[in-house]
Amino acid sequence: MTAARSPLAPDAPPRPGLRERKKIKTREAIRGAAYALVEEQGYDSTTIEQIAGRAEVSPSTVFRYFPTKEDIVVTDEYDEPLLAELAARPADEPWTDSVRYVIRKAVRLAMTEQPEITELRARLMLEVPAVRARVRETVTGIGRTLAEAVARRTGLAPEGLEVRVHTMALIGGLLEATMYWAEHGHHEDYADLADRAIDVIEHGLPTGKS
Repeated sequence: MTAARSPLAPDAPPRPGLRERKKIKTREAIRGAAYALVEEQGYDSTTIEQIAGRAEVSPSTVFRYFPTKEDIVVTDEYDEPLLAELAARPADEPWTDSVRYVIRKAVRLAMTEQPEITELRARLMLEVPAVRARVRETVTGIGRTLAEAVARRTGLAPEGLEVRVHTMALIGGLLEATMYWAEHGHHEDYADLADRAIDVIEHGLPTGKS
């Protein structure tokens, strides 16, 4: 969503060098061009060549930063800071409380900094099968990193079945909360929906009304 250092990070890292700052600027120019074009003419009508032209880079540069058009939409700079924040939570804090804290913080930040883009990404995930498929492909790597965080907190093996099931259920639940949010026109509170998804993972389905 934004390439600037995320406030999610628990400690301020060293300022990136000139080369890295140029890469960040180029990445954000490509993302900004893609989002603008998609808003103007739709996802399917937007080409890599158009994105490159709007961002004032070559198509090969776009592909160097983003292997597919879908990657422009589904990737951002928040995953690593979010996971670092999660790892920095107090060791004696219940795991689900840690997850809740970090997810709510991430959602509030996204909705404060770039609400239109956050809504656009959720809508594209709902409406465009290629985007939805790419999202589900990318969560595998996130799941591995999250599994390591769970293992450190619980003492369980990160490759164990229980940890893998738990982490992928968490990621899948949050993706479904995002889809639900888009399906209902972004009218509900996104952070509350994420909270409800975590409730289901923690406590199971609510008791049905008699």
